[in-house]
Amino acid sequence: MAKNALITGITGQDGSYLAELLYNKGYNVYGLVRRLSTPNTSRIDHILNSVELLQGDITDQSSLSEAMRIAQPDEVYNLAAQSFVGTSWNQPVHTGDVTGLGMVRVLEAVRHVVPHARVYQASSSEMFGKVQETPQTENTKFYPRSPYGVAKVYAYWTCVNYRESYDMHISNGILFNHESPRRGIEFVTRKITDSVARIYHGLESELRLGNLDAKRDWGFAGDYVDAMWRMLQQDKPGDYVIATGETHSVEEFVQEAFSIAGLDWKKYVVIDPKFVRPAEVQLLLGDPSKAKRELGWEPKVHFKELVKMMVEADLERLEPVNRKH
Repeated sequence: MAKNALITGITGQDGSYLAELLYNKGYNVYGLVRRLSTPNTSRIDHILNSVELLQGDITDQSSLSEAMRIAQPDEVYNLAAQSFVGTSWNQPVHTGDVTGLGMVRVLEAVRHVVPHARVYQASSSEMFGKVQETPQTENTKFYPRSPYGVAKVYAYWTCVNYRESYDMHISNGILFNHESPRRGIEFVTRKITDSVARIYHGLESELRLGNLDAKRDWGFAGDYVDAMWRMLQQDKPGDYVIATGETHSVEEFVQEAFSIAGLDWKKYVVIDPKFVRPAEVQLLLGDPSKAKRELGWEPKVHFKELVKMMVEADLERLEPVNRKH
């Protein structure tokens, strides 16, 4: 019999890739979506007929319980969050409510309606923040450097508590930065590739960025949702670092992206203090050896392929816009 899966945050980057993966594995896929005046389903438009969308909100307990009752999920993937670090400084209370307390509401809904369901929580490398060791493993101490990171730490420990207190199958995936052509435009990688395409097509003349020295462990979102699924297939739940084990600076990403379009980045990039955060995370580098050992998971797409994939998608997307000019 086909399994049922419920994904919160199905309209986001990860939600769309995960929905595809689960549908292709024969699941009945349900997605929780907020009621918006303009539906935000662009990332899942191509599979809308293959998934069932349920209205609800991560801040509304009764709607989560109702979604569990309708979907009767075997697996619940909590990907919903206020997921942008920069915004968490402007909206710290909202971020805490959605990204932190949101997971408590999900777990309460599971516990009361579908206690047998296996649960995945999208934890984040931002929990490591001011890193206490390099590379970061499942045992590295957390030192978050933003309201977003703090909220993710709260959700992480809530999962551990519920797992141990109620004997629930809950796994935390501590995912390092993962990107794709479906990445939100406000994230630095997509901001870069979108600007490269705009500059290439003559629609813009510069790209304004903050800290070029920050280093990140960047992988492909399509690879990372496979790790999420693998966690919930294990007999025992656990916490896993999902990363590539390589780190690259923002400047390297910029250089690579511009070179794919045949452009010299130094002619177009402007450093703007406006984009420097109150507390910056300088270096994130994950050690995914536990995931490789226990889940049989490793990333397939590497850094240069990822940048190329994103730049080419944005160049193609803006080609018709260029023709109109």
